[in-house]
Amino acid sequence: MTDQTLRWGILGTGNIASRFASQVPTSKTNEVVAVGSRSLDSANAFADKWDIAHRHGSYDDLLADPDVDAVYIATPHPMHVEWAIKTAEAGKHVLCEKPLAINRAWSEAMIEAAVRNDVFLMEAYMYRCLPQTKLVAQLVRDGEIGKVHQIQATFAFAAGFRPESRIFADELAGGGILDVGGYPVSYSRLIAGIAAGQPFADPAAVSAVGHVGETGADEWSVATLFFDGGITAQVSTGVRLSDQNQVRIYGSEGYLVVEDPWFGGDGKPNHVTLHKVGEEPREISAEPALIYTAEAEAVQAAIQAGAKEAPEMSWADTLGNLTVQDQWRAAIGQQYRSERDDATIPTATGRPLARRDDAPMTYGKVPGLDKQVSRLVMGVDNQQTLPHAAVIFDDFVERGGTTFDTAYIYGGGRGERLLGQWMKSRGNRDEVVVIGKGAHTPYCDPESITRQLHESLERLQTDHVDLYLMHRDNEEIPVSEFVDVLDEHFKAGRIKAFGGSNWSTARFDAANAYAEANSKQPFTLLSNHLSLARAYDVPWAGCRHVSDDESQAWLRERQVALFPWSSQARGFFTGRAKPEDTSDQELVRCFYSDENFRRLDRARELAKAKGVEPTAIALAWLLHQPYPVFPLIGPRHVSETRTSTPGLSVSLTEDEVAYLTS
Repeated sequence: MTDQTLRWGILGTGNIASRFASQVPTSKTNEVVAVGSRSLDSANAFADKWDIAHRHGSYDDLLADPDVDAVYIATPHPMHVEWAIKTAEAGKHVLCEKPLAINRAWSEAMIEAAVRNDVFLMEAYMYRCLPQTKLVAQLVRDGEIGKVHQIQATFAFAAGFRPESRIFADELAGGGILDVGGYPVSYSRLIAGIAAGQPFADPAAVSAVGHVGETGADEWSVATLFFDGGITAQVSTGVRLSDQNQVRIYGSEGYLVVEDPWFGGDGKPNHVTLHKVGEEPREISAEPALIYTAEAEAVQAAIQAGAKEAPEMSWADTLGNLTVQDQWRAAIGQQYRSERDDATIPTATGRPLARRDDAPMTYGKVPGLDKQVSRLVMGVDNQQTLPHAAVIFDDFVERGGTTFDTAYIYGGGRGERLLGQWMKSRGNRDEVVVIGKGAHTPYCDPESITRQLHESLERLQTDHVDLYLMHRDNEEIPVSEFVDVLDEHFKAGRIKAFGGSNWSTARFDAANAYAEANSKQPFTLLSNHLSLARAYDVPWAGCRHVSDDESQAWLRERQVALFPWSSQARGFFTGRAKPEDTSDQELVRCFYSDENFRRLDRARELAKAKGVEPTAIALAWLLHQPYPVFPLIGPRHVSETRTSTPGLSVSLTEDEVAYLTS
């Protein structure tokens, strides 16, 4: 920025880019200095029309322009992810047209890029920046219509059917829900939040009906959002029908009608109408504002204040909105080909996947495996879609992660299928370590090991897993039978090393005694629970921990590689655990004790001294054990992976390790 003026570059030369370019020059704190297109002729024509000095024949050249502070991304939806991330990597602030991405998963990658590169990012819902919207919010906040009960919001238009156009084409993410459906969703979430004293609210449930056309785009649809506290919102959208395009907010003492919610007059006089019970309707005027000028000024004000988010549309607000849009599309059976489980899915930037130079990961070795095993292991048990899996897995690899933990039972096999398709898309099977698990109760027997392993390999699209763990033990079956079948698969090359999850140390020793006596491959891996918070019980039947002194001595002596699950003790060190808070009965049953709260206090003490969170100390304690430890993590979002890694760089002395548990 020069003084207080934000210098803009426009990435794209379509209609919405023209509207932005036409209005921003009216601002005293913003100016458009550059435009980038995929051809220099297009950039020149656009720049000539709007009197823009710098013209670039590629998007990369625009991002390299030293006179550009912020970039307005005005491309078709599927291109948002790549160019928002590349803009952030160029050190420039980002205003990206809505939807930020075609689903929540990709938007998380964009937000993470903004965090990593310390730049501003906002999804461009321009109406949120208008005086009219702020007027409506204040009227609701002031109780002018009493307690809010219901919201109706619509945005639809009737477009001529052209299957190749961005409105209808699958490859351009056509359809109403993404194109304009986010407006009524975001307005409803805004009002429901204000009614609850919050900036926004996310619905507890979403239901919908609609029509998906021949190109796969949703052509019209209606959804109902159910909020905690009893508020409901009916939102509708479409690209092949017209609607009133209004917002109505109904309360216990009246209702508000917003006749032009999405453009707010666009520089012309505008008003909202208040209908109070027993009174004549009253028109309340809002200050006129040009929509894109207002948007640019909101961005400039936030950046001037040193913020990376704008209150008009925060990152959490965007994520919540896209979550609803995902749910809405799913409810009517709409999915783009790029999101399907069999898609060859690109990285967010389109570049080959690679470890970043600043990756924090550390590594260890497992006997029998010639690959580096990352000291943090990614759990493959909660990813819901291929884009979700790809974003989480790509981010993990960029942070240096190599190792993925899955199981036959996770999601009925969905976890294995998603991991397999991701590896196929990336071509990186030989570079990653896959942990497979099978034989979970009640199918804990040698025959099930073989049947499930073959099915898992098919799902994973590979001929072997690097490490294999029996998910449970079955003490009714002689340990020799398990060793025999695992040794068979080891010799066939289907597994490179194996062990047990939730096995007792006694059964582990018995298995290895049999293996040694009969020239079989031994158990070398154990996956039982361990965390800084000592376990007094386990969450699920058939699970085991190694928190006790006897098990710890056994691990030190045997030097068995431990892959502990629930390594953060179900959030005990996140601030959830308080002696007076017994709302989470499972947390209480497994981890509440005077000893563990003493450990929590000491973790907080060391965390404060080292400038990290207590969760980082809890992870560092595991990594400083005198035997190989590879904690399993189960992030559902990229931000959770980010907050899991600081413990990798925390150094603890032997005295500090002992102090935490003394």
